[in-house]
Amino acid sequence: MIATRLTELLEVEVPLINAPMTPQAGGRLARAVSEAGALGMIGVEEIDTEEGIAAEVAIVQAGTPVPFGIGLVAWVIDQRPELLDIAIAARPKLISISFGDAGPHVERLHDAGILVASQVQSRHWAEVAVAAGVDIVVAQGTEAGGHTGAVGTLPLLQIVLELTDLPVVAAGGIATGRGLAAVLAAGAVGGWVGTPFLLAEEARNSPAARERIAHSDETETLYTSVYDRLQDKAWPAEFGARAIRTAFGARWTGHEDELGSGTEPREEFVRARAAQDYDVAHIYAGQSIGMLETVRPAAAIVAEIDAQARELLERW
Repeated sequence: MIATRLTELLEVEVPLINAPMTPQAGGRLARAVSEAGALGMIGVEEIDTEEGIAAEVAIVQAGTPVPFGIGLVAWVIDQRPELLDIAIAARPKLISISFGDAGPHVERLHDAGILVASQVQSRHWAEVAVAAGVDIVVAQGTEAGGHTGAVGTLPLLQIVLELTDLPVVAAGGIATGRGLAAVLAAGAVGGWVGTPFLLAEEARNSPAARERIAHSDETETLYTSVYDRLQDKAWPAEFGARAIRTAFGARWTGHEDELGSGTEPREEFVRARAAQDYDVAHIYAGQSIGMLETVRPAAAIVAEIDAQARELLERW
């Protein structure tokens, strides 16, 4: 067992948290990760219904109790404050509030006995998280899949570790025990891992998406805001998203102002999503995608990362 401040805080055996990817990180994935000894997270987005969230929470709470977390986005809470109410009512061990200031919500979460984490993408956002009083700071590098910033994991991790004595978790590009061991050696208390769980049996994605993921490599991602514009998502401009590169995504990156309602690219995108045509539709994934080949249980992913990290740390 690798004991860190994270395993103590979360009462888990493996210093690893699955990223609350939406929609992939649902109750089945969260439960499988937690049963494997790490912390499973459920991702919540602005389009989720109370009934849908309750169904995913019921899955993770079925059977022997396990710790779990729920991931929210600050601007989504601003739009739909009831989502935070729903998350608190589920009584998770941890709630993450990222891509904005968690400050307005930290006291309420602490009063409910819930730990608070926040993903940060720069020194500025790390300072905001520390001032907010969060319990865990997640240094998320641009290697990560989905929404992220523009700074690499290694420089950002060093900045955040120098900035605060709070427990710091590293995110972005961690896919193996080597990655987890590396960030632990640098001073992080654990890893926040998303992309490898895209090929977990329990992830909420399609066989077509998994096939595309398994046959993509580390050079085939694109940092873009195209898909937010196509879906009228209210993401702040500073947070683009990393997706598998396609000719369609590359063509419209930098030309997002041409993707308004009723335009042909938007209609093409809508048709592609319905048809699961991933030459046009998007799959958010990080640069660690080049290490993914086969679909397997989430427990196997956790076990392999944990075993390799322990072996390396013991050898060092």
